[in-house]
Amino acid sequence: MEHAPIVVHRISPSGGRRVTVRVEGDERILGLARSDADVIEFLRRAGVPDPDELVLGGSKLIDWVGGEPGRYDAEPSDTDIP
Repeated sequence: MEHAPIVVHRISPSGGRRVTVRVEGDERILGLARSDADVIEFLRRAGVPDPDELVLGGSKLIDWVGGEPGRYDAEPSDTDIP
């Protein structure tokens, strides 16, 4: 099965999501996004055309793994001290 060339990975335990892009079979890490604006900026720097439309428009070129688009905050764990 072919995956989308842009992947926004699962939310890390400390918050944020790694963003990768696959080009010619190689996966490149673009950065750790803490907002849609971060994802848009990473894609802009990578030369992706119209990154804001891709991120905000729900493009099939982006695979949002392990969470809804637009979510970047980690869930509090049961071991967190209030």
